[in-house]
Amino acid sequence: MPIIVNLDVMLAKRKVRSKELAEAIDITEQNLSILKTGKAKAIRLATLEAICNYLACQPGDILEYTK
Repeated sequence: MPIIVNLDVMLAKRKVRSKELAEAIDITEQNLSILKTGKAKAIRLATLEAICNYLACQPGDILEYTK
């Protein structure tokens, strides 16, 4: 897949656990895990906004395009 999700990297940089983020943005840990592993087919912009707001980062810090 040409879109790489670097959410686990940002979580490590911010020293935030997945459970903490999931609770803060009001999604299940399972859905967050699907996002982290890159298995998600889509992500709501509201969810991306909440993640970026909580982690104080930009969408480009989380999503990366490769050929």
